[in-house]
Amino acid sequence: MTDAPVLTSPLVSTQWLADHLGATDLLVVDASVVGFTRPDGKPGYLSGHEQYILEGHLPGAVFADLIEEFSDPEGAYPFTRPDAARFAAAAGALGVGDHTTVIVYDSAVGQWASRVWWLFRAFGYDRVAVLDGGLTKWRSEGRALDLGHVEPASAAFTPQERPELWADKADVEAVVRGERDAALVCSVPPKEFSGESTSRARAGHIPGSVSAPAGLLVDRDTNTLLGADALRQKFGPALEAPQIIAYCAGGIAATSAALALTLLGERSVAVYDASLNEWASDPAAPLETLVAAAS
Repeated sequence: MTDAPVLTSPLVSTQWLADHLGATDLLVVDASVVGFTRPDGKPGYLSGHEQYILEGHLPGAVFADLIEEFSDPEGAYPFTRPDAARFAAAAGALGVGDHTTVIVYDSAVGQWASRVWWLFRAFGYDRVAVLDGGLTKWRSEGRALDLGHVEPASAAFTPQERPELWADKADVEAVVRGERDAALVCSVPPKEFSGESTSRARAGHIPGSVSAPAGLLVDRDTNTLLGADALRQKFGPALEAPQIIAYCAGGIAATSAALALTLLGERSVAVYDASLNEWASDPAAPLETLVAAAS
């Protein structure tokens, strides 16, 4: 056993993790959520816990339930961020103490892992990193996987809130009106950004937004995050703003953008937690589309 490794980046490689597995105070966390289409055509979500148990997870990894434990189930929208007390309880139950190094991954393109990373960051804890490429890359490299449930050893976690890492509807309205100098980055899929498709009350994106879909921030062959130059091209003019507010449908994919922006050195990044779930439900909130209205 070795001392917990020190993180120098919010992103670590599969080789880095393989080299450090078994270290003291190193906790590996599977944060997978499984998406599906409901009978009404709207997106639905299931805990990835069954997948974690039956299909395999990284050795020793514990499972973080983003649907129930790391969100507020009483919130107005799915995946509403929890308050400090609820988050502290969830983190502690997962085995995260005030000196734990946490590596989080998922079975998708990293948006669920980045959500957990952002939550920890927003509650004042920086000893957390996302596994670049996630379960997909780990599996493709033929690395070891375990089956079954790993029961966490509880710990005590102390949150220290950083409210500046969140934006609300009023903040975004001020940007749209030109009263606040910030860029808006939208991380929904391209067809949702353009307005070609939507599962919400209204289609489109918030005016003035730069499109940076979470799925296009990763290399399709390796599932790892794009390099710095490619990421800068994705974010384009947003990088010139003094602040960036990332949003999506419900504050999940937006954290993939927030992770990428942080890696690029951006230090004034906030996530609009309720995102388009809230914005599109207000008929007075402006939305833009890139498709012509049907005649």
